[in-house]
Amino acid sequence: MEEIHDPLSEELDRLHAEHRRYAQRLEELIQKPYLSDDEQLEEVRLKKLKLHAKDLIYALERRTAVMA
Repeated sequence: MEEIHDPLSEELDRLHAEHRRYAQRLEELIQKPYLSDDEQLEEVRLKKLKLHAKDLIYALERRTAVMA
């Protein structure tokens, strides 16, 4: 039996995984009592990337709902 290839579903899975990775790394940084300058920059960058991934997830989920 052939598996159905759904690019939107695959992209959603990828974005969810990416969002989880960003959240996990941010949690690691939050646990530290002090952040170096590089870690502070990473924290800001990760927050932006995480938000961007969330926005893309929302947009794709809306698109799939409209197409359904």
